[in-house]
Amino acid sequence: MSRNNHMELRFASISENESFARVTVAAFVSQLDPTMDELTDIKTVVSEAVTNAIIHGYDNSPDGVITITAKIEQSIFYLTVEDQGKGIEDVELARQPLYTSKPELERSGMGFTIIENFMDEVEIVTRRGEGTKVVMVKRIESKKALFN
Repeated sequence: MSRNNHMELRFASISENESFARVTVAAFVSQLDPTMDELTDIKTVVSEAVTNAIIHGYDNSPDGVITITAKIEQSIFYLTVEDQGKGIEDVELARQPLYTSKPELERSGMGFTIIENFMDEVEIVTRRGEGTKVVMVKRIESKKALFN
């Protein structure tokens, strides 16, 4: 049986949609029968990436659109969270633990650090004034994923 599948989800850049996105992606990846730790990692990463897009990409404007694409190829899970917001001025600085461009919001500055620790591969593609795309990869080690 082929274990290839894909999905795309587009939604308004409002904080209420963060949990919607997290649950939707978790439901999609669950067909690989991930461990609870893997599922928790993926849900956390979705929350971090979507929250970054809402707060930093769109400055909390409800007019933006966030697009999530996910793909399964055998036991590998590919996830992309993309916005067409303002982009990241300095990606290397943004990737530093505890850095936040919005200290007035009491943000922890750990979003990208968490994403990079929970996923096997992370690439951040950004252009000022055009948006940001966070591309992530995670190998799912479940028995179902390994034997199908």
